[in-house]
Amino acid sequence: MKEKYFTHENIADKAKTLKLEAAGRHKLKFTAKNSALMVLDMQKFFQETSSHAQIPSFDVIVPGIQGLIYGFKNKGLPVIFTKHLNTPENAFMMDEWWRDIITTDSIYSGIVEDFDTSGHVVIEKSQYDAFYKTGLDGMLRELKINNLVITGVMTHLCCETTTRSAFVRGFRTFFTVDGTATYNEQFHRNTLINLAHGFSVPVLTDEILEKIND
Repeated sequence: MKEKYFTHENIADKAKTLKLEAAGRHKLKFTAKNSALMVLDMQKFFQETSSHAQIPSFDVIVPGIQGLIYGFKNKGLPVIFTKHLNTPENAFMMDEWWRDIITTDSIYSGIVEDFDTSGHVVIEKSQYDAFYKTGLDGMLRELKINNLVITGVMTHLCCETTTRSAFVRGFRTFFTVDGTATYNEQFHRNTLINLAHGFSVPVLTDEILEKIND
């Protein structure tokens, strides 16, 4: 079920191929103005090899996300991190489905040291959807955000669900092919195809950086 489909050597070429395969129907144009970067759940739970939820390609997408964070920060644009945490009271189906939850006292709960979250918003969420009972929607509207760039993990769970939720709230979303990762290439590809059809524009991290730096 798990595979390291992105490697440091192949991610550039594979991401281009996956983007072409998704072939989205809409060609929304990304503009830096009124944009925010979402960095979803880049936590030790998904990085550490000692964790059963470790994503083999996790470390491979880190440099691309770091580049976007630097680009957004340099232009004074919002960067919003999410951290998935559960209690028995707010887990609902997460606990029953996975038979495991990330709690605040877990050694895997923190965002990985690759990212400096100081000066950025960090939202704690309890479900796949980063909008669910978090105040994210109100925050984005207060900041007059229209465009969301999606990065993080997992591609087919939290990243996809948050993107769909953003769409129905009226946000234009740009889903990074090489800035997201999950357990295997099939999950990743399926998400890109589905989202490109009805919800989001698949993009490469370098494409967003070029627009940010224009």
